[in-house]
Amino acid sequence: MWYSWIVRSTLAAPHLSSFTGIALKIVSGLSFTLMGTAARWLAVSHVNVFSYPVGQVVFFRSFIAMLVVFIWLWYYKQLRNVAYTKNFIGHVKRGLVGSGGVFFGFAALVYLPLPDATAINYVVPILTVVLAAIFLKEPIGTYRWGAVSFGMVGVIIMLYPHLNLSGRDAYLNSNAMMTGAGFGLAAALFSAFAMIEVRKLTLSEHTGTIVFYFSALTTFMSGLTFFIGFAVSEYAWLKPNFQDGVLLIMVGIFGGIGQIALTESYRNAEPSVIAPFDYLNLIWALLIGWVFFSDIPDTSLIFGAIVVIGSGLVIIFRERHLGLKRIREKEIP
Repeated sequence: MWYSWIVRSTLAAPHLSSFTGIALKIVSGLSFTLMGTAARWLAVSHVNVFSYPVGQVVFFRSFIAMLVVFIWLWYYKQLRNVAYTKNFIGHVKRGLVGSGGVFFGFAALVYLPLPDATAINYVVPILTVVLAAIFLKEPIGTYRWGAVSFGMVGVIIMLYPHLNLSGRDAYLNSNAMMTGAGFGLAAALFSAFAMIEVRKLTLSEHTGTIVFYFSALTTFMSGLTFFIGFAVSEYAWLKPNFQDGVLLIMVGIFGGIGQIALTESYRNAEPSVIAPFDYLNLIWALLIGWVFFSDIPDTSLIFGAIVVIGSGLVIIFRERHLGLKRIREKEIP
């Protein structure tokens, strides 16, 4: 089973605080799910009345999260040199595609139930493999291409109810569900591009610097929507009441906590050890969606998610195997 592989991997690397990394990864996933829950609540609670523009929600997510990240960097005495970079253009590229992923991700939550939006996001590792082969010229063997093909079948299964125009929510029509699915796929594609850019940046940049520039650029881009919104009145920002203000702040706080926990998890464990715990997010989303929004996922969503998760685990396992192989080859005199 995949969990026994994780245990073996952890024992094989005793110099890493693997269990701390796993715990932080779980905290990160739960934080991001709670962030999505708050954003989803803002969309659902104002249906047929008004809703907050996506740019406004993204602004609170990035600006409040940046404050949380600043506190974290100050605590670890890394704030002084956080803006120093050797690759400013790389940060701009990462910020642009990463911001696109955030914008489309929140847009998907306006139209889709939380479990659906979460499950569609699992296509990111699959797309990352394809993009790495195209842009980073990484060799992709038969196993991973097979996993990618298998995963895409799972994506089609998950999307079929939406593409078949069979919406489930009582207040959402089928066209809205299809729109949400499109936004979800766009978010996954932009996030996969962002992962490629992060891989490049980690070769020369500090983690805190990467987080800082991403948060700053996303805050700037979402802030521009304030002025654009008033030029086009139907997209104007809205003055939140107390409850909505709390929810908007929660979006940012949970986003910041999730970002910090995610970053720290990769400091304490190898990516291949903690990556499978991303899939716990679907459990959080299913539970929260059922309790707070009465979202009951289709059988096709569950089955398709299982297929995608299986393909993702194959990719992760293969990455782990190839990584260990490269280490052994370097040790051979």
